Amino acid sequence: MKLFKKHLPTREQLRAMKSLQFLGHVMFESNLWHFNRQSLSLAALVGGICCFMPIPFQMIPCVFICIWVRCNIPFAVAIVWISNPLTMPPMMFFAYRVGASLMGMPHLEMPDSFSFEWFTDQLAIVWQPLLFGSVVCGLVSGLAGFLFIQLYFRWRVARYRRRRRQRKAGEITRI
Repeated sequence: MKLFKKHLPTREQLRAMKSLQFLGHVMFESNLWHFNRQSLSLAALVGGICCFMPIPFQMIPCVFICIWVRCNIPFAVAIVWISNPLTMPPMMFFAYRVGASLMGMPHLEMPDSFSFEWFTDQLAIVWQPLLFGSVVCGLVSGLAGFLFIQLYFRWRVARYRRRRRQRKAGEITRI
């Protein structure tokens, strides 16, 4: 977490940005920037869901959802960045295949050459399985991220307590 924190702008640097002035004080609530178990696990859930949204600029709804549920904005946006212009087509194709399978629809075959006409013709057919698959994949990836963060923090606390018990046991035997 320290590695991630050192690359983030400070609160003062963000307040100085004129492009963020319209958000007022809401953007600077402490839980939106803290790295604790609740904030990070909810951010993983929000980021995972927004990552599979079949829309451009997924970061915008991600930030607004983070403000609404009060979770860590930088972590959620970093997860959304998984879907970038290079990874978006395979992710959407996978989401379409998942949606078509779950809806019991046949999968469309890819043509030998792509054209704008083919794309617009197929869009009328694939939008429902794409949207359904995106929701399912987003929920699954978001819940997986949520559970991973929860388990990671539990593991860290258990390790800390175990080491503390070992230190205390070592001090008692030395006396």
